[in-house]
Amino acid sequence: MAGGLSSGAGRISGGRVAFLFLGETLLIPHLWPIVEALAAEASDLTLDCWVSTSVHEALLSRWSATLPNVRLRRAPGFRHVADAQSGRNPPLPAKLPMLVRLVPHLVAARLVICAEQTSLWIPALLPFLKRRFVKTSHGAGSMSARDDPRRRAAGLMLVPSELERTTYLLRGFPPDRVRATGYVKAAFRHHTPAQALFAEQRPTILYAPHWQEHRSSWWLWGRQIVAMLAAQDRFNVIFAPHQRLVETAPAVVEVLARVAHLPHVHVDTESFAMVDGSYLAAANIYLGDTSSQVVEFLARPRSCVFVNAQAIDWQATDDHGFWACGDVVSDLNDLMPALEAADERQSVYRQRQIEFATTALGEASGLAAGRCAEEIVDLLRR
Repeated sequence: MAGGLSSGAGRISGGRVAFLFLGETLLIPHLWPIVEALAAEASDLTLDCWVSTSVHEALLSRWSATLPNVRLRRAPGFRHVADAQSGRNPPLPAKLPMLVRLVPHLVAARLVICAEQTSLWIPALLPFLKRRFVKTSHGAGSMSARDDPRRRAAGLMLVPSELERTTYLLRGFPPDRVRATGYVKAAFRHHTPAQALFAEQRPTILYAPHWQEHRSSWWLWGRQIVAMLAAQDRFNVIFAPHQRLVETAPAVVEVLARVAHLPHVHVDTESFAMVDGSYLAAANIYLGDTSSQVVEFLARPRSCVFVNAQAIDWQATDDHGFWACGDVVSDLNDLMPALEAADERQSVYRQRQIEFATTALGEASGLAAGRCAEEIVDLLRR
């Protein structure tokens, strides 16, 4: 498939396409590039971007000013948030009541595009809308909840890679309803402006534990890891946890606040930079467990160290494939030696990282949004 729309592909007789920006701000970089691509290539379409809070509205307003066919619309139950211009992850309105009240507006749309599963309750409960819903992926890798029955309610699934597509076909999804388009977030271009995070230049570690307790190192080892990284001075350290870790383990904010004053530590628990890829780009070494952020990190191969706090037999499972891309630590006493050896060990893992990222992400040079737009236009024509 070509990376953009073919000549004349934008002429599709107008109408409205709805994009749902109702969930956490972490979903925005997985969806907004498609809005931009579709707005540029299908100028006769009106693109309604439904937003749930004033934070979403403020972010999208900055980027949509030059897109005349994009309209920002407040979803029913829209929440005003203080300091909306900061881009921090806001408290969200109750999602299901919002979706119920949004249905009459979506009935008039030719298609509805979403990046999260909650919105798929609409076609799941109202099957006459099923063919109108397009679900694009957020994140990539083996931890995706592919068996959630709501995914079967989408008329079209846009996934990053052929490997990901195959996982759905093996679950009985019709081949024409699952398309591999590449990694959409790779086309997101509204990153937080680069700033000098540290006064002294050192190799930089990003610690990124998973937000679910059964998959995460945070609950068992997180505080010790923070203390160890705060006590050393060989590395700069970024602590920018997943938004949902802050929600599920709010004590993480207090733990990190205690070390935020150190010159080699940068802490961020609320800004948009946590989710726009800025910190992944700034780090030299990824330290984590099972967060899918590592897949995005490996789009540019770099050193990784994984912590196996639960002492699982990870090579016997199907969902820890990325742990083959770096040293795996099962004893906290081995953590600092592994980090100190990470750059030297990178030559062992570089080729595996390239192969893994290519397989998991598919196209990751920035063309995925155009491919998604092409699939949407083709669907509109049909």
